Amino acid sequence: MTMRCKTLTAAAVALVMLTAGCSTLEKVVYRPDINQGNYLSPADVQKIHTGMTKQQVAYVLGTPMLHDPFGSNVWYYVFRQEPGHEGVTQQTLTLTFNESDTLTNIDNKPKLSDQK
Repeated sequence: MTMRCKTLTAAAVALVMLTAGCSTLEKVVYRPDINQGNYLSPADVQKIHTGMTKQQVAYVLGTPMLHDPFGSNVWYYVFRQEPGHEGVTQQTLTLTFNESDTLTNIDNKPKLSDQK
């Protein structure tokens, strides 16, 4: 009886180890959603238009995720989302200002997806 119990236990352990890499088992494991950056609602993005000052843009959208440290007047609002078991999506809003801190260009790149 003891030998049979050890054999069954070893077989069960081997079976678990073999199935550990299966994608169906991966879906059972909890993976939290990871959100990073500036979430911008479409309604907030529609409020932005050329001719606005940096102060007005910051009031509507908040501070940018990135800005060029070398004096360029470009602001980057980046939002990256990685749901637990889905692909990564990223949205980038790039705003360009002139020398008098007036918004001159808006580049709203659509969400880029990286499917797993």
